[in-house]
Amino acid sequence: MKKSVSKKKPILAVFIIILIIVAAAILYQFNYIPHCKYSGEHFGIARYVSDTDRDGDGIDDQTDILNSVRTYLDTKPKYKSKYYPSGYPDDEYGVCTDVVAFGLLGAGYDLQELMDADITQSPEDYGIEKPDKNIDFRRVVNMAVYFKKYATSLTTDTSDIAQWQGGDIVIWKHHVGVISDMRNSKGVPFVLHNGSPYQAGYEQDVLENYGEILGHYRISPCTVRPKHSLSAFTSFA
Repeated sequence: MKKSVSKKKPILAVFIIILIIVAAAILYQFNYIPHCKYSGEHFGIARYVSDTDRDGDGIDDQTDILNSVRTYLDTKPKYKSKYYPSGYPDDEYGVCTDVVAFGLLGAGYDLQELMDADITQSPEDYGIEKPDKNIDFRRVVNMAVYFKKYATSLTTDTSDIAQWQGGDIVIWKHHVGVISDMRNSKGVPFVLHNGSPYQAGYEQDVLENYGEILGHYRISPCTVRPKHSLSAFTSFA
């Protein structure tokens, strides 16, 4: 009887070790265990500086967007989808699109006004029958259309690490975020986002975790000329 018990102890120990390893891997995958962060300089990647300054504050747009995103996320918005008569959330809540919208707003680009103007002129591009200025700009599917039309489209290949810069915008099918200026050990950038009430933080190593990347965009300079000046990022430069 004693021999039987003694044989079971090593098996139980191995099972517990395996369970701990699996649990740790899952926690790491979902960023509950922090990932090491590296700057672009660590990989010989120079920081991109835009040649435009929309709001004239002396900070280039690319840097301004990134800084504004961090300022917004410092308020620690709780994830919750709500409708706001003012369009922009004015309380402690927010969703993924608000990270982008507030980031652009802080750099001088009012996405609510810009997208409403474009949707009003070209509703067929968005598949919208009844435009609603207060919510349309906060939908991922509409952001995807707008940025595809007017922002600079870049690679979606995450292995081409030099092409990903802090302040860029990344879009998946059901999610959107802003690229951080920090990177993982492979040089793949972290993402600044708000995608769930359960996420461990707002700056996470998740660029490759949300499935196919549908778009990677940079606000300025734009290479696509808009159909009308109200929707042009470049019209404000």
